[in-house]
Amino acid sequence: MKIPFLGAPAAPLDPALVAPMSTAARPELTGGRRVGVLVQHGFTGNPVSMRPWAEDLAARGYAVEMPLLPGHGTRWQDMNRTSWADWVATVDRAVETLVAENDVVVAVGLSMGGALCLRMAADRGDDLAGLVLVNPAVDTLRKDVKLLPALQHVVPAMPGIANDIKKPGADEHGYPMTPLKAAASMFAGYAELRKDLPRITIPVLYFRSAEDHVVDISSSRALNAGLSSKDFEERVLEDSFHVATLDNDAPRIFAEAAEFIERVTGQQQG
Repeated sequence: MKIPFLGAPAAPLDPALVAPMSTAARPELTGGRRVGVLVQHGFTGNPVSMRPWAEDLAARGYAVEMPLLPGHGTRWQDMNRTSWADWVATVDRAVETLVAENDVVVAVGLSMGGALCLRMAADRGDDLAGLVLVNPAVDTLRKDVKLLPALQHVVPAMPGIANDIKKPGADEHGYPMTPLKAAASMFAGYAELRKDLPRITIPVLYFRSAEDHVVDISSSRALNAGLSSKDFEERVLEDSFHVATLDNDAPRIFAEAAEFIERVTGQQQG
C-alpha cells in the first residue's frame, strides 16, 4: 500500500475563529421560559460551520452552548489522540450546563454532531425536548471503512472531507486530512449508536441534502428504521451539499428549526 504524502504539519487554526460559544437565555423573548440549545459541529470541523446558526438561535433568546470537540480546531494530528468517548463526554458536559441553567433543552447538530446529539437523546432523553439534525452521520455504504481497524496503524490520515458546500466562497475551515485513528473510533461509535436508536422517543426534525458527498443514504435509512420517535420528520434540502448550515439552504434550516424548537419547548408567545 502506498502511504499518501502528508507534507509538513499545517499551521493551527486561529483560536478566535474556532472558539466555542456560550450565551445565556433571554426568557423575555421566549414566552418566559429559559430555553437552552446545544449546537454541535461535526468530524474534522469546528464551530465555524455552526456559528451562523448559533448566533441566530441566541438572537431569538435561546441559551446556546456550542463546544469545540477535543482534537478539533487545531491541527488534524491532534485528532488521532482523541476518540468518540472524548467527544461524547464533551457534549454531555455541555448538556449538563444547559439543563442546570434552563427550563428546557434541545440539541441541534451537523454530521457527526448530529450523531452526538442522538447519543445524548439515547442516553439522557429525559433531559432533551427535541433534536434538529442536519445531514447526521450514523452509518455508511463505504466498504473501506471495514479496513479502518487495521489501516489506522499504518496510515495516519487520508484526504479530508471538508468544504462540501455548494454556495461559492463558503468555507468551514475544516481539516484538510481525515485522521484515521479518530475515524475508526467514530465509526465504532456509530455502530453502538445504531443499536440504541430505538431508545430515542423525543421529537426529531431531520434535514437531509439531496446531494451530499460526505454522508450517504444509509444514515437516512438507519434513522427511519431505528428511531422510536412518533414525532419524526425528514425534510430534503435541494440547494445545498453536506455543510448545509453554511450553504444556500441555511436560512430555511434556521427558520424551520426555530419553529420546531418553539413547538417542542412549549413556548407561549404573546
